[in-house]
Amino acid sequence: MLSVTKIFRFEMAHALYGYAGKCKNIHGHSYVLHVTVTSSVNKQGYLPAPGLIFDFKDLKKIVDDLILQKLDHQLVLSGTYLNTNPAFMAAENLLIWEMEPSVENILLFIRQQLQMHFPGELQLLKLKLFETADSYAEWGNAL
Repeated sequence: MLSVTKIFRFEMAHALYGYAGKCKNIHGHSYVLHVTVTSSVNKQGYLPAPGLIFDFKDLKKIVDDLILQKLDHQLVLSGTYLNTNPAFMAAENLLIWEMEPSVENILLFIRQQLQMHFPGELQLLKLKLFETADSYAEWGNAL
């Protein structure tokens, strides 16, 4: 199977309600997102002209429009967190979610946003979201 991956970066702050560690406090991360797509077009032989599964420029636009514009430089908190910490309701760039904004849930949100927006034979194959340099969540059709 042939696939292509593009890497994106964004900054986001969050806090986790019900977590006993440091992540219960508002803090930020420099996230790194890997988006991998594949195509079932021409499974045998070479790709027809122009020889691309998908143009990286088009992939960048989709991810920018659906993900980065929504999450970059945002504070993401759950409604549950805000119920117990109402002072943060006035925070600038606040995005309120029904679920806790863990790296796993952020990745599931990204998958949900992207999965239906690829044209024709193109499929979302894998997502990897790094919260730190050595900690990440991964989703994949083959996982």
